[in-house]
Amino acid sequence: MMSRLKLCLFLGLGAAAALRADPAPILTGWDHISVEPMKTSIYLGNVTLTPGVFERKGSTLAATYEARVFPWFFWSETGRIVITLKDADLANLAKGEKAEFTGDAVNQKSKPRKVTGYARPVDATTGQFKVRILANGVELVFDGNYRFGSGK
Repeated sequence: MMSRLKLCLFLGLGAAAALRADPAPILTGWDHISVEPMKTSIYLGNVTLTPGVFERKGSTLAATYEARVFPWFFWSETGRIVITLKDADLANLAKGEKAEFTGDAVNQKSKPRKVTGYARPVDATTGQFKVRILANGVELVFDGNYRFGSGK
């Protein structure tokens, strides 16, 4: 029979090992996020933002994007966008709560863009979000929908 001291030591070591272990991903299947094209108005025109599928690596989500400006097509651009969404933020989404994010984008001419916004879930796999992109001193505000999974 095991003595109480050995039992306590064994349980204590087991608990310490569990605390040191890498946490498992909070949510599985949330490694890809599809976003529908979005449109916003600008002075005498509009901008349509079409992101690719965001891929999650750690606390970041990255995708390519295309922004088409009508009628000034010469202002259109493509690039890459990266946002930060930590496990705690994903846990908030899983609980049905709003999660804020920040990020950066860079266009094909290496011009930086600042990105901020929030996501609000509708159900377990879909939701709505608002994203603000600061481009050349102009803040573009897009409202859109997202879905966990590649959508393919």
